[in-house]
Formats: sequence, structure tokens, C-alpha cells
Amino acid sequence: MSDALTVPVLSQHNEAVGEMTLPGDVFNGPVRRHLLYEVVKMQRANRRAGTAATKTRGFVSGGGKKPWRQKGTGRARAGSSRSPLWVGGATLFGPQPRDYSYRLPASARKAALRSALAVKAKEGKLLVLDKLTLEAPKTKLLVQLLATLKVDSGLIVLPGRDDTIERAGRNLPRVKVLRAEGANVYDLLRYDRLILTQESVQALLGRVA
Repeated sequence: MSDALTVPVLSQHNEAVGEMTLPGDVFNGPVRRHLLYEVVKMQRANRRAGTAATKTRGFVSGGGKKPWRQKGTGRARAGSSRSPLWVGGATLFGPQPRDYSYRLPASARKAALRSALAVKAKEGKLLVLDKLTLEAPKTKLLVQLLATLKVDSGLIVLPGRDDTIERAGRNLPRVKVLRAEGANVYDLLRYDRLILTQESVQALLGRVA
């Protein structure tokens, strides 16, 4: 059982307004790097389109007539001008549309998510805010807020739906806004800082319990 982790709670003005105790088994537990690797590999495989395709002999047009007679020409016998040996011919054993997705056990995915949260906490890349609000869904306002928090690249995890913040953050290439239900290992590791609210912490704990 890992010791509980106490972190400061900040306001949107980057001022300490209190403290929050985080469960040690989630935010201060062991980092299982092999699980991080496996889950990231799974997520990237699941995002593959799998639409690469080459034409086999059944899909290449033409080639219905035998190019020349079987014997007597001195050339190698040929049955079709769309043979894989010919320019413009078919492709053998090329890629075909396929589904690359697969799923790891739920226990492994939860353990990897706990490890990713522990990585952020141990590296000092975790920010917990008392609240996160914007007056309007404007990217400029979110940029100003992140500048105040000294965040250049960050993942913002919301406890639930918030159209204002989600719309404000969708045009920022180094910032991503997710709801707690969609938090994942790949995005946690991809962005430098992890920004949570106190409500977000509780929502995440419900996912990894």
C-alpha cells in the first residue's frame, strides 16, 4: 500500500487555495512501464484505418486474352498480361483492408491508467484546480488561463460535459480537453502537464477503482 500523496489545490490565478490528499495506490503507486507500452500499442492499433489495399488478379482490369500462343515464339509462355510478373499487373500478397483493433483485459487497462497518473504525479506534472471555468467559449481566454498556470502543453480532464471549455480548447495543437470518462493512457503520456479539478480527480478515481 503506497502512502497517500498531498498536492496543493490552485486557483485559476495560479494561487494556492488549499490542499488535497490523493490515494497513494493511484497517484503514488508503482509505475508499470510494460503495461504503459502495451496499452499505448493497443490504442494506436485501434486507431489505424486499416484501409491499405492492393489489387490482386481478380481486381486488375484487362488480361483476358492470351498475349501469344503457347509454343513456337521463343518467348516464355504467358497466359495474361496482368500477371504479377508484368508491368501493370496484379500484386501478390499485398496489404488488404483489415481491422487492427484488439482489447487488453480491463484489469490491465486500469493498471496502466493508474501508472500513467502516477507518472504525472511523481514528475510534478500534475495540477489540481479548485475549479475551471471560462466566461465564453473563446480560445483566447483558455490561452490566457494556461499562460497564468505556466502550461505550454497540457491535457485538461473535465468531470463531465462542458461545451465552453471543450470548444475553447479544440483549436490548440498542444492542448487537449477530455472528459474523465475518456481519459486514456496515450493522451496522458502525450501531453506534458495534466490539469484536473477536484471533481475530475473523483471522477478518475471511479474509473480506476
